[in-house]
Amino acid sequence: QVQLVESGGGLVQAGGSLRLSCAASRNFFSFNIMAWHRQAPGKERELVAIINSSGSTSYADSVKGRFTIAKDNAKTTMYLQMNSLKPEDTAVYYCRLGDRYNNYWGQGTQVTVSS
Repeated sequence: QVQLVESGGGLVQAGGSLRLSCAASRNFFSFNIMAWHRQAPGKERELVAIINSSGSTSYADSVKGRFTIAKDNAKTTMYLQMNSLKPEDTAVYYCRLGDRYNNYWGQGTQVTVSS
């Protein structure tokens, strides 16, 4: 079993920045997918950013150029740097790590962007 602990959410004004962290209880080498998702009230959970084991990244169109996903293998921690935040970025953000057998989810962290 893998434990994921998220941190870094909070309340920020539009245009501000936050950095989310996702600390894993197991090293990253067995995971082939590491991603951030978000779910706004009344909406389905959506993929925000993804990074694979070789470091290649991909982003949802809505966050391209504003969000950056990164990982630190030594610290077994994944990050989501969020800049130029907009009110529509308000959501609960979840990290997900996937190996060949399972997907593991963090508990979620609330991000609220005020206008």
